[in-house]
Amino acid sequence: MKTVSNVLSGYEHVSQKMRDRVMAAVSELHYEINVSARNLRSGRTWVLGLAVPELSQAYFAELADSVIRVAGERGYTVLIEQTVAGGASEISAVATMRKHSIDGLIYSPLTLGPDDLGQLDVDFPLVVLGEPLPGSSVHYVTMSNAQAMREATQHLVQLGRQRVAVIGAHPDGPVGVGASRLRGYREALLDAGLNPDPRLIMSAALWHRGYGVEAMDRLLDSGVDFDAVVCFNDALALGAMRSLQRRGRRIPDDVAVVGFDDIEDSSFSTPSLTTISPRRDEIARTAVDILAAMIDGTSEVEPAHLVETGFTLVVRESSAGVSAVQPA
Repeated sequence: MKTVSNVLSGYEHVSQKMRDRVMAAVSELHYEINVSARNLRSGRTWVLGLAVPELSQAYFAELADSVIRVAGERGYTVLIEQTVAGGASEISAVATMRKHSIDGLIYSPLTLGPDDLGQLDVDFPLVVLGEPLPGSSVHYVTMSNAQAMREATQHLVQLGRQRVAVIGAHPDGPVGVGASRLRGYREALLDAGLNPDPRLIMSAALWHRGYGVEAMDRLLDSGVDFDAVVCFNDALALGAMRSLQRRGRRIPDDVAVVGFDDIEDSSFSTPSLTTISPRRDEIARTAVDILAAMIDGTSEVEPAHLVETGFTLVVRESSAGVSAVQPA
């Protein structure tokens, strides 16, 4: 029994002759491993949790795809939970996911705030995707949201745009990732000697296409002059472009548009959307690697450690025009 167990568990110190005999018997008997029983003995489920706000949003669906692929390379399956469905508190997903007997959790919140700090103090491996909370003792993986938004805004200014609007500010004030992106937008304007105009900062309760349409409609109806807009995500940007085109504004001739996230749709919109790529695969691999190391007990990363991944400005037609963009 021990020899068979060693072979089926991948134990390396078994002769090839013995391994062949065991596998021949497995084939002849059509034997299947009782995964549940093995997991009970080992104390591992080989399941990772992934908590994201909404799978209906392309960014989170594409992030989930990346996490599933990377986790699969390590032998893990992934259980996914939507954190904003059903009206429950977003942070409650952390406790809810633990009930599913997962080995660890990757948590991607939208509006994590200081009041949620205590609920991140958990007794199981946890990696949070996003801006770190001061005083938190968990691992974070993020990109430089402020720097990325600064570069997106600088791109528009360098094209000669002087009145750059922004869509995506939280209606109740800066919070989470949105706060960092708003800061980057303001810093870019100030660096260029341009004073941020509060009338050009448009709120959006949700970062959905419909809210991008609504925010752009409000901006156009206000009569405030602007020649460019940078959005907190691609969904808002695609909605904003829909509004601009419906109202007879040419993109990018009249208004240049930049998004954030580089979802697949952004390269197929008309015009194609200039955007910030957060390098989802890099985020997913980093998060899974840290989580797996914590589960294995081999992590040398100190609590509250922050790993910052890179980003890329992807220039397309919505800011540079058709002639300036090379065909894919």
